[in-house]
Amino acid sequence: MTHPSKDIMFTKSRLLEGKKIALCVCGSVAAIKAPELARELMRNGAEVFAVMSPSSQKLISPSLLEWATGNPVVTELTGKIEHVLLGRKGGVDLVLIAPATANTIGKIAAGIDDTPVTSLATTAIGSGIPLMILPAMHGSMYRHPLVSENLKKLSSLGIKVISPDVVEDKAKFPEISVIVEEVVAALSKKDMAGISVIVTAGPTRSYMDSIRYLTNSSSGKMGYAFAYEAAARGARVTLISGPTDLQPPKSVSVIPVKTTEEMLEAVNEVLSQEKHDLFIMAAAPLDFTIVERFEGKISSSSQLTLTLKPLPKVVDAARAKSKELFIIGFKAEYGLPREELVSRARRRLLESGMDLIVANDLSSPVTGFMADTDEVYVVDEKGLVIHIPLSQKREIARRVLDLYLQRRG
Repeated sequence: MTHPSKDIMFTKSRLLEGKKIALCVCGSVAAIKAPELARELMRNGAEVFAVMSPSSQKLISPSLLEWATGNPVVTELTGKIEHVLLGRKGGVDLVLIAPATANTIGKIAAGIDDTPVTSLATTAIGSGIPLMILPAMHGSMYRHPLVSENLKKLSSLGIKVISPDVVEDKAKFPEISVIVEEVVAALSKKDMAGISVIVTAGPTRSYMDSIRYLTNSSSGKMGYAFAYEAAARGARVTLISGPTDLQPPKSVSVIPVKTTEEMLEAVNEVLSQEKHDLFIMAAAPLDFTIVERFEGKISSSSQLTLTLKPLPKVVDAARAKSKELFIIGFKAEYGLPREELVSRARRRLLESGMDLIVANDLSSPVTGFMADTDEVYVVDEKGLVIHIPLSQKREIARRVLDLYLQRRG
């Protein structure tokens, strides 16, 4: 019988489907974040097994982590040799130590095994299982030269060290989503290694005066989802982003822009510098710009007539630069029947020379610009339609990139 706590699995995505993760918890106050981290890993499809040091058990109860994961918690090593069971080939796919204390980091670097966490770490290293460490401690400890040296030593062994957020002179957990993304990247197949990708994301603006502008409500979430997914799969990604509040992947080259003209210029420049394989146009650039821009601030009592003129299409500029570039575009509509939505998308694809186009309807609260989810139809030049039902935008990015790789051969 399945533990009720596992009902949340796959509620966000299948990015970690089939993956088993040992979540090791040490005696840092950040241990209180471990249940939340475990749950978020599960929502993305992972099976999580908690392993606790003796000190961590003074901060949170093993029963809490058993509830969080739906699996028994390792609190000591017994005749079951739990460190070997989890840390050998065929055990877990990843050992994640979060939080990792200075004490545990030093012991792992020295090969000392005196807790379930350090013993599992040694076994995993010896078995070639990926190991990730997230330091969490007071700033004075984090800055200690020997702690820094130990972290560098572990990095040299191929152990991934997740950078903490240093706030209030303390090395703290970053956002849980950041940790999950590090895990996803570590466990993702690198089937896009060697592929160079450009992604556009977010809205653009056309300024009326120095502070007011015309724009749309694009959040950039879809474009950033593609950037994260492509980077996790090993691609070299350039993200050309309009104004958003989103944080891009650390491994991605980011070009910030504000206007459609700036986005066009950035696309032209990037494509002129070197050959790229894939262009994903997930941005929502304005099709029109205000002809006359006023300097300063227009008086609120003024009566104005604004003239708009059409702007060149980003896809046209990209296709003119490269005939070989694989282009994935987007066609957003509002309140259309499925047949009309797909028909307009295919017509736009044929007019523009795209290779694939992703059509979606913005009229629902769960598929709009600001939503974390979407429902889309992927259309090619032959009229083939692939329906991706309501899913997280990252999951959609994953499915669409799978389609690209199938066509790429």
